Amino acid sequence: MEQLRAVRTLGLPDWCIAAGFVRNRVWDHLHGIQPPRPPADIDVLYYDAGDLSKEPEARYEAQLGGLKPGLPWQVRNQARMHIWKSLPQHKSTADSMIYWLETVTAVGVRLEADDSLTVIAPLGVDDLVNLRCQPTAFGRTRRDEYESRVASKRWRELWPRVQFLD
Repeated sequence: MEQLRAVRTLGLPDWCIAAGFVRNRVWDHLHGIQPPRPPADIDVLYYDAGDLSKEPEARYEAQLGGLKPGLPWQVRNQARMHIWKSLPQHKSTADSMIYWLETVTAVGVRLEADDSLTVIAPLGVDDLVNLRCQPTAFGRTRRDEYESRVASKRWRELWPRVQFLD
């Protein structure tokens, strides 16, 4: 909640904290790992098609570092993430997430002004909460990248109850 409160102060459009930060917290909880492991990074996503430069991302990371020092903030504008994947521009933060490699990572959470939580999960949360990992439709087209990612992140070792599906 502290991280969500910090990001909310930035007033980013169409934002959430997502990816490994959410996935790892959920899997740690479902594996009974307390306290949860420290995050490798805190993935903050937002969508601003009006500014595709990298500069705002660094500025937002610095602001978050001032609010919550020592945390591994990583802020990315999803309106420009299509470029390195050679895809048409994404339409929103949720739209960008369908082009991630695995379903369990395409889950984000936003803290609203009234302190309610909004879950952004264009591919659903079933795989995440049921300890299943499988490639997205996009991930199936990049199978080697998906397999390499699963191996390099050591998910099978860290969360042995996760079932890896095709």
